[in-house]
Amino acid sequence: MQWKSLIVRVGILGLWGLIPQFVSAEAPNVVLIYTDDQGTFDANCYGSEDLVTPTQDLLAETGVRFTHMYSPSAICSASRAGLMTGRFPARAGVPGNVSSSHGHAGMPASEVTIAEALKAAGYRTGHVGKWHLGYDEATMPNGQGFDSSYGHMGGCIDNYSHFFYWVGPNRHDLWRNGKEIWEDGQFFPDLMVRECKNFISQESDQPFFLYWAINVPHYPMQGTERWREVYQDLPAPRRMYAEFVSTMDEKVGEVIDFLDQQGLRENTIVILQSDHGHSTEERAFFGGGNAGNLRGAKGCLFEGGVRVPSFISWPEKIPQGEVRDQMAFGCDWYPTILELCDVEPVDHHLDGKSIADVVLENGPSPHQELFWELGGGRKPQLALRSGQWKLLIHPQDRSNKGELTAEDDVFLVNLQSDPEEMTNVAKEHPDVVQELTARIETLREDWQE
Repeated sequence: MQWKSLIVRVGILGLWGLIPQFVSAEAPNVVLIYTDDQGTFDANCYGSEDLVTPTQDLLAETGVRFTHMYSPSAICSASRAGLMTGRFPARAGVPGNVSSSHGHAGMPASEVTIAEALKAAGYRTGHVGKWHLGYDEATMPNGQGFDSSYGHMGGCIDNYSHFFYWVGPNRHDLWRNGKEIWEDGQFFPDLMVRECKNFISQESDQPFFLYWAINVPHYPMQGTERWREVYQDLPAPRRMYAEFVSTMDEKVGEVIDFLDQQGLRENTIVILQSDHGHSTEERAFFGGGNAGNLRGAKGCLFEGGVRVPSFISWPEKIPQGEVRDQMAFGCDWYPTILELCDVEPVDHHLDGKSIADVVLENGPSPHQELFWELGGGRKPQLALRSGQWKLLIHPQDRSNKGELTAEDDVFLVNLQSDPEEMTNVAKEHPDVVQELTARIETLREDWQE
């Protein structure tokens, strides 16, 4: 790690008081699974009758399922920054995607990740899968609080060659603890399962935190032969997408089963959530995911881009088979995990709020509002949800469910009367537009000063 970054980090941790807390032997383990480009309703338990998702359905049966969980952003890096830091991605320095090229920095090394917080409390920490938050020594996982790391640092890879093909030049992207490794021809989801099992089964007196950023169902969609046979009669592009969703669900199930076999499932918190909505990019066959009647998809701040499937299961402590309709936010997992693990809360600013009471007692949402800023430059996409009102500025619609005109550059919707976000009522409610615009400006000024 560069000395400057190290000095900044040590200063922050010192001010925070991150002295190891030596959590008790009864402290729960945590497996945080972040799926990639999974659509809002893409699990059987969310109503998708054409999918086979027994693992996610089991998590719903043995835990709590959210219906109004919002991702920190509608793009990969920014969403992951929000998850890892508990802060608005723009505040964490990642309003959009970071570089997928080796040697390029990503999320500032001064950000304090949840891995650092748990490590300081006595947890051993592991990363498996996709990172996409930085590609130099200071900003790769081992520089951001993870004892071990295995996976790819850029936005996506071919699952057999482990090469990044999105834009040239084509380059290999598979790393263990900051060192490039080669496992040509081996299916990456299987390799991730292997690595998760190896991390879980390490002999240790410490509880563990495993961040499994599974790169599925992100393109390239490479479902296994088993699922290609199951979905052979499903029309494209849903067929290719469904094959990969069920492949993902199966691989997650293998790790959940392993926790059972190791006698760890009862006292392990398992969280599974998508990073944002489904992709409609050409590389994803222009769609395949399911946001129902919701407008939006990956890359835009309409509901279909930021409302995501989300589960938490901890058989020993939390309710089972329950649903939560309260508004929640991907940044909330940071303080929530700390509370559930009985770890001291951090004393630097978090935008996420603990939803432990929502999970345990069906308590009220801690949020009166949620904010998103996506992209840099002069015209980033902005959105604020306040109660039933949602204001979008410079919106984009990657789901192509309706034409946006110049007048829609300021787009106001009442989610109670128009959950599909098809009608812009900004002209009818100028006072609401003014109020929410002022609030957005205040929020942005907070970290731009």
